[in-house]
Amino acid sequence: MSRWPTELKLAKDKRALTIAFEDGVSHYLSAEYLRVMSPSAEVQGHSPDERKTVGGKQDVLILNVIPVGNYAVRLTFDDMHSTGIFGWDYLDQLGREHEERWSAYLAELAAKGMKRGR
Repeated sequence: MSRWPTELKLAKDKRALTIAFEDGVSHYLSAEYLRVMSPSAEVQGHSPDERKTVGGKQDVLILNVIPVGNYAVRLTFDDMHSTGIFGWDYLDQLGREHEERWSAYLAELAAKGMKRGR
């Protein structure tokens, strides 16, 4: 079952996106989190073994939020990454699993000697 947003709002400072759903659930998702969790093949690869850890995105901004049909948005980040299509269900999943995903991401960075900042 697909989630339907009632609000999608880019923060004035372009550092976060807020999405709210019909059932009252809402998520505040930082630009950094969205960038490193992009559903694009560039980040996710074509299989789990191809997934890339993306570092250095602590200060990334969202430049554009472009609707894709009635099921998703394409985000353009200031590092010019724009190939990820964020479906409503995926944005909801990112919000619901934020703590787990963020902790795993930080652990991956540490294990690979990478940093969040540039």
